[in-house]
Amino acid sequence: MSWDFSTDPDYQEQLEWMADFVRREIWPLEAIWHELGLDGLTAAIAPLQEQVKAHGLWATHLPPELGGQGMGQVKLGLMHEILGTSPIAPLAFGNAAPDSGNSEILAMAGTPEQKDRWLHPLLAGDLRSAFSMTEPNTPGSDPTQLLTRAVRAGEDWVIDGHKWFSSNGSIADFLIVMAVTSPDARPSQRASMLIVPTDTPGVEILRDVPTMEHPWEQFGGYGGHSEILYNGVRVPGEALLGAEGEGFILAQQRLGPGRIHHCMRWLGVARRAFDMMCERATYRHAHGSLLAQKQTVQNWIADSAAEMQAARLMTLHAAWVMDTQGARAARTDVALIKFYGAKVLHDVVDRALQVHGSLGYSTDLPLEQMYRFARAARIYDGPDEVHRQTVARHVLGGYEPPADEVPSEHLPTRREQARERFAHLLDAVTAND
Repeated sequence: MSWDFSTDPDYQEQLEWMADFVRREIWPLEAIWHELGLDGLTAAIAPLQEQVKAHGLWATHLPPELGGQGMGQVKLGLMHEILGTSPIAPLAFGNAAPDSGNSEILAMAGTPEQKDRWLHPLLAGDLRSAFSMTEPNTPGSDPTQLLTRAVRAGEDWVIDGHKWFSSNGSIADFLIVMAVTSPDARPSQRASMLIVPTDTPGVEILRDVPTMEHPWEQFGGYGGHSEILYNGVRVPGEALLGAEGEGFILAQQRLGPGRIHHCMRWLGVARRAFDMMCERATYRHAHGSLLAQKQTVQNWIADSAAEMQAARLMTLHAAWVMDTQGARAARTDVALIKFYGAKVLHDVVDRALQVHGSLGYSTDLPLEQMYRFARAARIYDGPDEVHRQTVARHVLGGYEPPADEVPSEHLPTRREQARERFAHLLDAVTAND
């Protein structure tokens, strides 16, 4: 089977425009976006969004009937590689998480009424959303253990539970909540998704959790990870998103493409760190020569280049499989890139930081922030260990134990078999002797 994830010339021009636009218009905002606050950042991004829309690059993950471009995963991946160079670039392109994933769920499973009330304003930038699934008292790697419950009360649903790491929850207008609705069903059919406006009585957003990436106390800022209590939260029956018990199915359909986008954005971060490392090596002298002439630094540069190229090709291949064969066929490829891409991101940023020494460790460069960001990549959207397990199970499914547990490559056994099979040749050799 041939692999083809080449880029057509017209889209290559778009990619080149995006790369220049992000570097020229968005990178400068990074230095002050925390000072701007949410309203200031929104105002600064608004005219940039109009330029993106004029180039036909707004919300490209959605079909044209919803205002997007209906791009496949390969094109989206190449786009996210560019947007990943800046934490705020996706805002300008209408595909910032978690709104992008939530819009995909609404597009896929929402009723016409849900799309009118939630999806279209979300795409227009008039609403913000959050995805509320992770809980402090259950393992995020095993969502079948969720404790949050939604029970029927007449025509309504009543939700009780405790969530955290609901990204952008403190600035969201509505939440997509994963809650157990059928506790006696099969594990994969117990949970459902419900749309919950944040001003619903009983929704209590406690805080934005300080993290390794954002260690300072904040509330109501872009990128925060909210802790939320749901105390007797009553929503109407039509708040159910999709069918009852379809929560896990919808989540997986959301996460598959999202992991490809994550991995390509990580490559954007890694490339920016790599460029800083290479630049540093060209002018920094130590122990009588440039860093570029040190074998260790040369090794770091070569290893980083090889690993980024490998991760890039693996990710584009996974995107191509998803485009041509569907999400299910790409499951193992996506699991591979999730843990491998996270490692490449961490290692490249770590080397770049090391080359810069104390400057890299300081906040005068973005490397220390990249390093903290990179550590989370091994956890969210499924920890490394779960993805490795998925890959190993798939690989091992292609093997079976040998007869009598004798290894297939056991040389004494193979030698005896060869002697029996080629006895006539061996006899001829003996006869000639």
